[in-house]
Amino acid sequence: MTEAASEKLYFKIGEIAETLNINTSVLRFWETQFDSLSPCKTRTGQRLYSRNDFEKIKHIYNLLYVQKLTIAGAKVRLSLTKKGKSQIQSDPAELIQLLCNELKGLRNLL
Repeated sequence: MTEAASEKLYFKIGEIAETLNINTSVLRFWETQFDSLSPCKTRTGQRLYSRNDFEKIKHIYNLLYVQKLTIAGAKVRLSLTKKGKSQIQSDPAELIQLLCNELKGLRNLL
């Protein structure tokens, strides 16, 4: 993104689509799937995305295109990040503890 574009407060749908190299129809579809995306609309119906919306779109793009999650998986991941990172970090610890208990049980069987 150019320096002038980084100073903008609002972005049109075409600008975001061009920056991320996706179709505008994908962005319109994401609006129906992700409640957190709600661009302002002008009197003529032109969508204007705030800087915050643009950051959310980049995060969704990362989840769907880079990490290869499904729409449902991206929704779950977004809901977990809304709840707080402490819950996300505690889940792996619980999983490790569960695995340790299972391995100890297997060792006792041998």
